[in-house]
Parts: sequence; C-alpha cells; structure tokens
Amino acid sequence: MTPVDNELAGLAKILPPDGLAVATAVMTRRSIRGFLPTPVARETVGAILNIAARAPSGSNIQPWKVYAIAGELKQRMTTALLDAHYHHQEDHKREYNYYPVNWRDPYLARRRACGWGLYGTLGITKGDAQRMSRQHARNYEFFGAPVGLFFTLDRDMEIGSWLDLGMFIQSVMIAASGFGLATCPQAAFAVYPKIVCPMLGIPDSEQLVCGLSLGHLDPDEPANRFWTEREDAAAFTTYIGL
Repeated sequence: MTPVDNELAGLAKILPPDGLAVATAVMTRRSIRGFLPTPVARETVGAILNIAARAPSGSNIQPWKVYAIAGELKQRMTTALLDAHYHHQEDHKREYNYYPVNWRDPYLARRRACGWGLYGTLGITKGDAQRMSRQHARNYEFFGAPVGLFFTLDRDMEIGSWLDLGMFIQSVMIAASGFGLATCPQAAFAVYPKIVCPMLGIPDSEQLVCGLSLGHLDPDEPANRFWTEREDAAAFTTYIGL
C-alpha cells in the first residue's frame, strides 16, 4: 500500500466515481526517479501536451514553450551535462533563485526531511558526498526515462506567467498519469542553460525554467519506494466565514 491509499479509501466514501478518479490522479502523482527504457510515442507526448494546454493562464496568453527530446540528442545532452556536473560546475549557474536565499523553518526542516528520506531509502549516509553527487547526477540521465521535456518562458514575461507555467507543468504530469506514465519535474536542468539552450536551439529571448522526465515507472528502482509527506490543510489554511 502507498501512503495515500488510506486517504483515497476515505475519499471514496464521499466522492462520486469521476471525482475519485481526479483525486487519485492528483494524490498519486509523485517525482519518479527510475524509469523503464520503454519508448513513449510522439503521438502520446503530443496528446499529453494538448490536454495540459487547457491549463489556465492570465487572459489566456498561454506563455509556455516546450522542447521535447528523445533518442540520440537526449543522450548527447546527458553526456554534456554529466561532464559539467562532475568537472565544470563552477562554470554554470541557474539564472533565477528557485529556493530561498536564507533558509528557515518550517521550509528547511521539510527540505531536509525530503533529502534525507530519499537518501535513507537508497542507503546513502550523511557525509557520503560521492554517492550524493552520483544520485544528483541521475537527473541528467533523466533517471532512465526515454523522453525529456524542457519548459521555457519569454524573458519579458512577468511573475504571473511563471504561475501560469507552474499550472501547465502540473497539468502535464496529471495528464501523463492518464496514459499510465510517470514524471519527474527537475529544476536541476536550469543550472545548465549554457548547455541545454544551444543544444535545443532555444533563443536568447527565452529563459530555461526547468525540465521533466517522462516515461514508464520502473517498479524495481529503490528510489521509487520513497514517498514524501504532506501537511494537512488545517496547517496552512485560514478559514474566514466558513
């Protein structure tokens, strides 16, 4: 049983069948860090993106751009990114701050719980920098997934478009689950725009925001046994007049 099975069983008592299907798609989505090499057809990727394109955006401007890769180009990108990760990290950096500049709780505690929870599942102990680096490098191997997606925004877009893109990416992940596929959204790729953008022909007018691995879950991958926890709504919601 997964950590959400009990929650879904409780929801099954109050949700209609269609509602339960939606709840299941949302609640069982997670970052998968081990995929099978089974190919995913271009038609399937296109269908997923067309479904996700119904995501909301301010005034329907639909600011997102997507670059989908597979095969030989994806392998060349993996080779270049691994070389940079292991030998040239100092030459690369993300163009935006994904995380807080100054960490504080509860966010720091949650981040540590996530990181050490994953490492613990994989048997990686504190201080084992080599194995930590190797696990992080699996991002650049797309965790074995056959398809990689990269998301960009035009540089003159404002924060509202970043919100729109986030909703679009979430829609991509939920839509993928409808095809029996798994995903892993990865800000790790944004550290290397000097590698990713030229290889994909991304113009200077666009900013690389993140990547995403897409494919079939590998049931034998130890990392896929890891599930993160979520706060109950009562912890982050203020009810007024309800």
